[in-house]
Amino acid sequence: MSEKFDSDKAPAPVGLYPHARKVGNLLFLSGVGPREKGSAEIPGVTLDADGNVTAHDIEAQCHAVFNNVRYVLEASGSSWDNIVDVTVFLTDMKGDFKKYNKIYAEYFKDNQPCRTTIEISSLPTPIAIELKVIATVA
Repeated sequence: MSEKFDSDKAPAPVGLYPHARKVGNLLFLSGVGPREKGSAEIPGVTLDADGNVTAHDIEAQCHAVFNNVRYVLEASGSSWDNIVDVTVFLTDMKGDFKKYNKIYAEYFKDNQPCRTTIEISSLPTPIAIELKVIATVA
């Protein structure tokens, strides 16, 4: 048996899936990006007239995505300290990893889950970072 959760503070998913699903004492978050609830705009992204990314601020996106993860965890009965595994997708490893890694270390100073960081060519919306998280639930 499993239970689905959606946060009223996080942006709506871009497809047909919940923000999170609890199975036993594990909570699996769907991919979480940096968009803000109620807006299609992405923090730190500059688009041209055709909707192509001309610049992005990975620092702004990191802070936004970490806040969104926290919103989903809290709405699902978990917390930041219960994160056990994080998969991070970056669209520009060479340009963004150093800044992302520094900000990641600030957020995960006390709780240090397992982590995998992967570079991919694109994400479903013009974002530079997305997180896939697994946490425990009491």
